[in-house]
Amino acid sequence: MSNNYKLLSNLKLMDKGILFMLLSAMLGSLSGAVAKVLSESMDPIEIVFYRNLLGVIMILYSFKKVQVSFDISKSHLLFLRGFFGTLAMLLYFYTIANIPLGEAVILNKTSPFFVTILAYYLMKESININTIFALVIGFIGVAFVIQPLDFEISQGHVLGVLGGFFAACAYATIKKIKDIYDARVIMLSFMGVGTILPLLLFLFTPYASFQVHTEFFIWALIVLMAILSTVSQWFLTRAYSLSKASIIGVIGYSSIPFAVGFGIMLGDSLPDMLTFLGIGLIALGGILVSKK
Repeated sequence: MSNNYKLLSNLKLMDKGILFMLLSAMLGSLSGAVAKVLSESMDPIEIVFYRNLLGVIMILYSFKKVQVSFDISKSHLLFLRGFFGTLAMLLYFYTIANIPLGEAVILNKTSPFFVTILAYYLMKESININTIFALVIGFIGVAFVIQPLDFEISQGHVLGVLGGFFAACAYATIKKIKDIYDARVIMLSFMGVGTILPLLLFLFTPYASFQVHTEFFIWALIVLMAILSTVSQWFLTRAYSLSKASIIGVIGYSSIPFAVGFGIMLGDSLPDMLTFLGIGLIALGGILVSKK
């Protein structure tokens, strides 16, 4: 009886983690679409700065409602989570600004591959044949979506994959600190570094320029993006806290069809049959790995 109860509890945690990841993927893709619109008027580093600044304000306000304790013993891991996450976000927004939204999200979805490797080597998570099979199906689907024979490699594409690697590093760090810190503390470490690092780039490097924007439409989009991405980040953090990194990583591929849909709304062309087949294979890989 106790074994059955334990199995049922694990299944409930797994289902909740998958649901949170799906919500995170949808809101994250919508946030990316808003960032794509903003990139026509703002530097990607500016977008990262404002997005995280407003996120910090929202999280600090939540601390007034429900306070949390803070343990400094693993604060270096909090910083690493923030640093890796900020690098991933900078590269992601640069990619969004320079290549189509669908391609940018697809490249960012290389992160589950790196997550699986990091989870295996750093956290000793087991990977059975079912997970490998699901990953293979998912990556075949990604290949159909990307269609590499017609895929023009550019700096934006290379940085997109690099952003996926740093995102995986950030996700793996979450697994190390999920039982020590409240999800909002983990998010605050990410957004705090994500505010400070762009500010340092503004002040001490020639690679970014800071502008004061007064247009209501621009600020409405910034606020909308901050809300969407903050909620998406909370769902993502909770998903990785509740389920195995290798499983949640595959479910993260669901952001691809969301991104394709939002891309069409922004003027991207309708995906061809190979792309639709790829999306189907990615969904199948996610279903197979969730059944495990």
